Amino acid sequence: MQVRKEKGIVLFFSIIILLIMTVIGVALAVNSTQSIRMAGAGSERIEAMANAHGAQDRLIDSNEGKVFATLPAKPADITDSEFTVTSSLNRLSDGGACIRPIHATEPHLVACVTIEISSQAIFGRNNMGQLTVVSGIQQEILGSTGN
Repeated sequence: MQVRKEKGIVLFFSIIILLIMTVIGVALAVNSTQSIRMAGAGSERIEAMANAHGAQDRLIDSNEGKVFATLPAKPADITDSEFTVTSSLNRLSDGGACIRPIHATEPHLVACVTIEISSQAIFGRNNMGQLTVVSGIQQEILGSTGN
């Protein structure tokens, strides 16, 4: 039996391949973590949008049956406790012309009160995300309010 001297070249190449595979594995792990964070941020934005629209709906429902012309010009804000959403209702005009055509028998029989409802949602890590939804409503009234 002859004893050959091993040079260790196979061990050297094995360590190099193992090192390359480790770097690739770490890069993939970091990439997947970033993808999960981005997906979470996207879902938080969608949830914030839904909450902002919900806050607007609650504000409209809380004033159901009221004539917007009789509301204060800037009523108090409504804050949602489960999510940081603030809604406000602002009266923009009193008894002005309506946007859509009016077919009334008298020229000034029908007027409109224009209302702007805005909701602002704050979301994300350290509350860095901010989303604002603004809607406009016109409510028809008989004649001018005189406000």
